[in-house]
Amino acid sequence: MNAIEALVGELGRLPGIGRKTARRLTYHLLKSSKDDTRRLARAIERVAAEVRVCGACGNLSDMEPCEYCRSPRRDPAQVCVVEEASDIPAIENSGNFAGLYHVLGGRLSPLDGVGPEDLNIRALLRRLDTPVREVIIATNASVEGEATATYLQRLLASAADVTVTRLARGLPVGGDLEYADGVTIAEAFAGRREM
Repeated sequence: MNAIEALVGELGRLPGIGRKTARRLTYHLLKSSKDDTRRLARAIERVAAEVRVCGACGNLSDMEPCEYCRSPRRDPAQVCVVEEASDIPAIENSGNFAGLYHVLGGRLSPLDGVGPEDLNIRALLRRLDTPVREVIIATNASVEGEATATYLQRLLASAADVTVTRLARGLPVGGDLEYADGVTIAEAFAGRREM
């Protein structure tokens, strides 16, 4: 296999990148300056060499502990549980959370063979030995995410004296009712508040 097809193949393995997009990215890199291409290659090599899982929360970082766990400005009494490290930037960008995170490393999915023992749940329970007053469950609103949230809620209710909350769900800003599914509308009604 030649170098171009090898790169197309590797890029095509990335999530959300089909063969056509992989080919477009490959040719973009070939048109770019060699310095740009080398800089990208060095960044990928650096990520592979330096990024690891934070021992405290499960986030991906090149520091141990990660930047969130080491920050004195964050509230250690609030822990937001997310499925993947890639969920953290969305929460951070909202500017509404200043506590710590806990990354599960996935979600319960019996059909895919993912059970509680495959997730970073034991470490979450160990974190409750510190003064945590609230665990915010921020799993996705999928069937697996809901199952994971329910499992965690039941586990945490019996394991510790903490408040367990779930992120509100409902209609997105700018969304049209006619395009929303029934579950989303039901959640929006359940989470409605006085104006």
